Amino acid sequence: MSGPASPLRYDFVSPREIVFGWGRRTELPRLAPRLGRRAFVVCGSRTLQSAGLLDEIADLLASGGVEAICLETLTHEPEVDDVDRTSAELRKAGAVAGDFLLAVGGGAAIDLAKAVAAMATNTESPTIKDYLEGVGKGLKIVAEPLPVLAMPTTAGTGCEATKNAVISSYDPAFKKSIRDERIVPRIALVDPELTVSAPPAVTAASGMDAITQLFESYISRKAQPIPQALAAHGLRLALPAIGEAVRNGRSQSAREAMSHAAMLSGVCLANSGLGMAHGVAPALGVHCRVPHGAACALMLPVALRVNREARLEDLGRLAHALGIKGRTSAPEDAVDALIAHIESICDEVGVPRRLSDLGIAADKIPALVAGSRGSSMSGNPKDLSDEELTDILKAML
Repeated sequence: MSGPASPLRYDFVSPREIVFGWGRRTELPRLAPRLGRRAFVVCGSRTLQSAGLLDEIADLLASGGVEAICLETLTHEPEVDDVDRTSAELRKAGAVAGDFLLAVGGGAAIDLAKAVAAMATNTESPTIKDYLEGVGKGLKIVAEPLPVLAMPTTAGTGCEATKNAVISSYDPAFKKSIRDERIVPRIALVDPELTVSAPPAVTAASGMDAITQLFESYISRKAQPIPQALAAHGLRLALPAIGEAVRNGRSQSAREAMSHAAMLSGVCLANSGLGMAHGVAPALGVHCRVPHGAACALMLPVALRVNREARLEDLGRLAHALGIKGRTSAPEDAVDALIAHIESICDEVGVPRRLSDLGIAADKIPALVAGSRGSSMSGNPKDLSDEELTDILKAML
């Protein structure tokens, strides 16, 4: 089957307000008071903190009559303990209606803020584990979460536009989501200037994460028409820009293109789901400590080849939209040229291409296969047995 299911039925979820543009963080005094009078701030970068960004944000909030209360600076992907500790701190501060979370950072900080926003008002359990999919008690979000204002400082996960927050554990090992439409940030304030300080390796990995999300949502078995249109537009922005963003981090045009593409990728995945690359990436994270962006970059070319036959028509349409042509007019040639183009971009920006590049040996594959059966894999166009996935990963050693 190719494209959206018939008859056509879908919902569409996105932030209530998207404010995009270079330098637009200065509009916080106008935007923040719409959400509350106290902003509990979660930061995802000590570099930005030491550079004075948090002070700038506090001053901007104050000029709008909003008090800034710093909660946490997180420098790793959020874990169960991080959410539980920060949630307890928020409750101790007496967070109530009229307060909100302000997340400034990459996906880790934004996911932490979204999870904490839910835990602040849902107190049936003190641990986020009981609200995560597939682990704990399977509790649901009942009470309205606190609002979230998201300010991304990397161009990758698109968490500023998604309805889930990904939380990790290493003992036991899992990487699972809390998922609810009410944790989509109320305001996504996307200022590409905030991404300028991201180093080349982070720019490459996060950018490839966004590109992977755009591809996987486009060909997902849950694909829908609005996200497909947005995905194609995001790829037209990102594919020519990622190399320049890595080489010249101060390029305004490249940073704008990548931030826009990343935000669109979040909208796309929130509505259409993902696939194999994002199915395996969490397992690489919890079992091999591979950062999420690097894991997605590693898996994208392989996922495209695995799903080539199942989505030949869609990928051919996408190649045409991107202006990529094969040696002949056959759609198969255009799709092969598209995949080769993605592989060349991976090489250009220096992302890993093999499991062995990340120090991963064959003895890890059984755990990777077992850990890849989350919600993302359910969107993969081609059903993959454990044996097939094992063979795919072995071929990547």
